[in-house]
Amino acid sequence: MFKNIATLLRLFQIARVFARHDALAVLEERHLVPGKLAAVAVWLARKASRKNKNLRPGQKLAAALTELGPSHIKLGQFLSTRADILGDQFTEDLAHLQDQLPAFDGKRAIAIIEKELHGKIDDFFLSFDETPVSAASIAQVHFAETLDGDPVAVKVLRPGVEEDFKKDLTLFYSLAGLLEKTRPGLKRFKLTEVVETFHETVRLEMDLRMEAAAACELSDNFADDYTYDTPEIDWDRTARRVLTMSRIEGIPLDDRQALLDAGHDLEEVLTTAAAIFFNQVFRDGFFHGDQHPGNMFVGDDGRIVAVDFGIMGRIDKSTRHFLADMLIALLKQDYLQLAKAHVVAGMIPPNQKIETFAQALRSVCQPIMGKDLSDFSFARLLGQMLHLAESFDMTIQPHLLLLQKNMVMAEGVSRGLEENLNLWSISQPLVEEWIIENRGPEAIVKESVTTLVDSLKTLPKLVHNLEAASGIFSQQGLRLHNKTIQDFHNESSGTAKWAFIIAIASFTFSIGFAVNFIFFNS
Repeated sequence: MFKNIATLLRLFQIARVFARHDALAVLEERHLVPGKLAAVAVWLARKASRKNKNLRPGQKLAAALTELGPSHIKLGQFLSTRADILGDQFTEDLAHLQDQLPAFDGKRAIAIIEKELHGKIDDFFLSFDETPVSAASIAQVHFAETLDGDPVAVKVLRPGVEEDFKKDLTLFYSLAGLLEKTRPGLKRFKLTEVVETFHETVRLEMDLRMEAAAACELSDNFADDYTYDTPEIDWDRTARRVLTMSRIEGIPLDDRQALLDAGHDLEEVLTTAAAIFFNQVFRDGFFHGDQHPGNMFVGDDGRIVAVDFGIMGRIDKSTRHFLADMLIALLKQDYLQLAKAHVVAGMIPPNQKIETFAQALRSVCQPIMGKDLSDFSFARLLGQMLHLAESFDMTIQPHLLLLQKNMVMAEGVSRGLEENLNLWSISQPLVEEWIIENRGPEAIVKESVTTLVDSLKTLPKLVHNLEAASGIFSQQGLRLHNKTIQDFHNESSGTAKWAFIIAIASFTFSIGFAVNFIFFNS
């Protein structure tokens, strides 16, 4: 179960920290920790004074994860998208988990830069500030100037962070496997797949070249849109563990008073932010996956400027169409169609009664129908829909969970800036226009024509393959591999032999019929 003694010792160390923060009992209540392990951990922590007694369970968990370090902080942030596993209050508390750690020594940062860029620091920078401006779980950022005097920000990966994550990921996989075996009710959460998704997310985040590429892709997507900006990447000073980008300036998106003092119109700022978020998700299918206020700034010219592109989300066209079909069904209050959209998307198992699921959707959505968008919380609606997962064995797609997390954050920023404004009210015209263009009657006809054209494009290849097959068959007959013939002769069942003969005859007839049909009807 656990691959080595070191992993087992790390498990008990983690359990002790959880017990000290009074967080382990809460996980046990949700059947996320085996009872025997919880009992041992409590025994280990019996002499340790428990902390944070007056905090909510999710806050206790966040405190424990913070003490455990980088991989657990990242895991907590990742789990903040899984309301279906932990519940709304837990995920809301984990969403506020601060990704901040003490900085590592600036001289070590310089050593990493020199190793990654294959040269001395003076070969790349006119000046380099050894004191970082920010330090997170995976990397920290230093200000510097290039040899040309351009101000830049240099992101440097923490020393040894890759090896630390590797060790803890081994433990996470072991725990996921243990829980799936000992807690059958948790199988629907696919915990091993959750860890795999987390693993992939972290792996990409620890290659700073991937972050640089994501920033460039976002920049290209908004090349003709002045409202959104990303730092320019300095590829000559970027490598796996070092990322150099232009330095940006602006006011944090959630600093209401500073925005007002600078003369910004809050409604205009929110309208711009809503359009950017919408275009990333629906137009491009590629969105910033960590759009908390610390990563979003408002420039002097009113543009929204983003940083930190380690976590990105992708939504393919079919998923965007699913979201559109959901919205159409909601607007029509057609809950049976809404349920069918979930089935088509593969989110609801076919053994579930679709009428019952439609009734459950009605119970969640009906209370908001007819209300102004500013009168309800879209984040709360999503949370309630996720709760349906437990009752209907619903499969939650990771990219949709990341999208939901960002919607929750966006709504929080919106209400914090201007309580009377609602992000979804502002976005409504964009949503309606997109639905008409992509899921309206004309769009469906256009999509059908495109599908037909794509099918016709494959026809010449099909004809060519059938010609070749027909030519070989007419010249050489149908040949079987020697082993197939030997197995056929060794088969004792006469029924099996006749079935084999009929199958070969059917195959031969099908080829001949297809070839004749194509040539005589072309």
